Amino acid sequence: MQSQAGYHRFMVGQVEVTALSDGTIGLDTQLLRTGNRHAVEATLKAAHLKSPLDTSVNAYLVRLASRLILVDAGTGTLFGPSLNKLPASLRAAGVEPEQITDVLITHVHTDHTGGLMNDGRRVYPNATLHVDQREIGYWLDAANEQAAPAAKRTFFQQARASLAAYAASGQVRAFDGAQQLFPGLRSMPAPGHTPGHTFYALEDQGVKLVFWGDVMHAAEVQLSDPSVTIVYDVDPSAARAQRLRAFADAAQAGYWVAPAHMAFPGVGRLRADGRSYRWQPLPYVNDAPAMK
Repeated sequence: MQSQAGYHRFMVGQVEVTALSDGTIGLDTQLLRTGNRHAVEATLKAAHLKSPLDTSVNAYLVRLASRLILVDAGTGTLFGPSLNKLPASLRAAGVEPEQITDVLITHVHTDHTGGLMNDGRRVYPNATLHVDQREIGYWLDAANEQAAPAAKRTFFQQARASLAAYAASGQVRAFDGAQQLFPGLRSMPAPGHTPGHTFYALEDQGVKLVFWGDVMHAAEVQLSDPSVTIVYDVDPSAARAQRLRAFADAAQAGYWVAPAHMAFPGVGRLRADGRSYRWQPLPYVNDAPAMK
């Protein structure tokens, strides 16, 4: 079967954004942490789904003045043949990896930074990486690696491999919490899933889109019950609280959100439904009109 690249272009005010697919991978729902496993199974059954869930890995390209800004960098070769489609998706959208000027990293987990490197070379050789200093401090600390469960230590090793070449050439720029990184584009601290997990908010002409990173992994389950966490959360309690706040704020304010693991292209709004939420996807229009 031919590898299928994917992209979807739309406008945030007058700013062009392109959703980019890195592919999909199966997510075993046993990785979810919940006090009510029966409710999870009932939710999946009602949606005509079953484990493993086909889970998207999304990245986003923002054209901002003279800059080409990538939000997250996909998996690279670290998760198997169903992924590592981001470079092809980028090229299909008319951009070569060498043209990327900046990469905003929501967090350092491998499905967001594994694609920074390929066979020992930088995939985005001219890009500056932007990442919260707490995220760098956590993943590059040998003491944290030793304290982590054995099954999770590989994340620390992969983090070093992904960041080392960029750091060596002075292409890593750490920021501290909430910062205006570019005109109309700012960082929003969202710790929990990882210590430096970060949202990025893009605003133009009264329209707002927030790149959510890993605020959720299994939309079908976590929209129904936002208290459900996942084994990959570094601090499950903080991740749960962060999701509850993020969901409530997005639903109340009505802005657009772009989670990394929502079904591609992964852009939509949330609507509150009691203690649950409903997803309202961005309509597909071929000629990329401005969001409303």
